[in-house]
Amino acid sequence: MRGAAGGANLLALRSHNTALVLDLLRTAGGAGISRLELAERTGLTPQAVSKITARLRGEGLAAEAGRRASTGGKPRTVLRLVPGAGHALGVHLDRDELRAVLVDLDGTVVAERRAPLDLGAGAETVLETVARAAEELAAEGLGHLVVEGARVPGAALAAAPTLLGLGVALPGPLDHVRGVLHRITGFPGWDGYPLREALERRLGVPVVVDKDTNAAALGLAVGGAGAEEGSKAGGEEGSKAGGERGSGAGVERGSGAGVEVGGAGGERGSGAGAEAAGAGARGGSFAYLHLGTGLGAGLVFGGGVHRGARTGAGEFGHQVVQLDGPPCTCGARGCIEALCLAAVARGDLAEAARVLGTGAANLAGLLDIDLVLLGGRTVAAAPEAFVHGVGAVLDARARREGGHDGPVPVRLAPAGARGVAEGAAQLLLAPLFGRGEGG
Repeated sequence: MRGAAGGANLLALRSHNTALVLDLLRTAGGAGISRLELAERTGLTPQAVSKITARLRGEGLAAEAGRRASTGGKPRTVLRLVPGAGHALGVHLDRDELRAVLVDLDGTVVAERRAPLDLGAGAETVLETVARAAEELAAEGLGHLVVEGARVPGAALAAAPTLLGLGVALPGPLDHVRGVLHRITGFPGWDGYPLREALERRLGVPVVVDKDTNAAALGLAVGGAGAEEGSKAGGEEGSKAGGERGSGAGVERGSGAGVEVGGAGGERGSGAGAEAAGAGARGGSFAYLHLGTGLGAGLVFGGGVHRGARTGAGEFGHQVVQLDGPPCTCGARGCIEALCLAAVARGDLAEAARVLGTGAANLAGLLDIDLVLLGGRTVAAAPEAFVHGVGAVLDARARREGGHDGPVPVRLAPAGARGVAEGAAQLLLAPLFGRGEGG
């Protein structure tokens, strides 16, 4: 799936309509879906669907999944996505460790790595650690041997025909569009570093860079997080909006505005797949709060990650809640991150959860979100304490305000310890299915 120049050659993936079809094939799973169903659910003509599916089959992205009885005439052929036809690498760079995964088109983890990391060790050391992990995963999961000793940089990745590229997620702030880092909290030496460009030069494949919280939120959104709450909140209005968008999405039949992941890695699809289902499945909003070595948030509205014009959204941990409070590594005082991590350090998880809940309540009041999801290694170490503590603060807020909707639900994010790494891989995969776009 890669052209001679090393950029992703997506061919059949270059139209909104193809993204719609691919997403429906993906969500149908192994049972598959018929061409007639694809036409009905996208609003495309049967002829257009036949052309798209023929291209996908020719590229090895779709295959027959058997036949299904029809109400009249001969049985319908059903099609399925071929998960192994494409892969993506996802890397989570935390302040003290690296987690990396190789996933297929379904998002299933094929191989994974975990290694210690010092984010402050310097660019060359960090890049070498990323390159080593990526090449090892490609060798293990895709069957390409890594040449020991005097190896050609990036050879193992460039030789993998199904590899779409590498997604990298790390603490912010950063510029997602340009792939340039800013003053990472606690590691100001990264300010202005062109991480995407450096990794593309080193590895020879497309690279996308984003904040760890955004990547995790994207992975959760693709997996359907917030769908139930969005359906409840959206009601008939959401269903109506989803129906209008789903039927209208296939009106444009040209391929000019394609879903592309080029060498720059920053241009992604138009979000056409977001119209493939109703608002009940995509219209929910949620905040993913990540508490580990730092504290941040990933925000999802209408199925898309909200990054803001400068990738500045979600700097949740640095809202000041205590004037003249304890100093934070960002340079301010009284930040939620500083208060929360201090409570964790002294073993007061109840206080840490209360502080986190205060920030979550502020967020719920400001953005009227449907759901709060908690993740990160600190939460994973004591999930009940944090889910209960944060939930109690949101419950108290709901009682003060009255109304009949009740508190915003608080749940543990289902992705676990490798959720950020899997979300990083989705930075490459999601656009192929028209997913993950936001502001």
